[in-house]
Amino acid sequence: MKQKTSGFTLIEVMVAIVILSIGLLALAGATANVSKMVGYGKWATAASQVATRRVETIRLIANSTDPTCTSSAMVSGGPLAAGRMRESWNISGTGGMRRVLVTVTYPRGRRTVTDTVATILRCG
Repeated sequence: MKQKTSGFTLIEVMVAIVILSIGLLALAGATANVSKMVGYGKWATAASQVATRRVETIRLIANSTDPTCTSSAMVSGGPLAAGRMRESWNISGTGGMRRVLVTVTYPRGRRTVTDTVATILRCG
């Protein structure tokens, strides 16, 4: 007479453990990559804030005189260092328009990344 048994065999349990282990290893690898990307995103966000702050400062200087853009402070500058970031800006053009180009350089892993913000100021 056959005896009925219920449950899993040893092979089924071992296969399930192998599949679960592969999934956990993939999850651990993805977590490391996500953590690295979040770190890169923090640097990119900080660089964007530095560049935007510089553009707004130049805009305030431009609008501080009448007629606009005639302040002696409306000049190119940099590089300025803030921690591991370097910032420089270039103001070009004459007449009714000025082109402002702000460049921020920062480390990303083993290399250096440069982000640039460009805008046009109306003068006059």
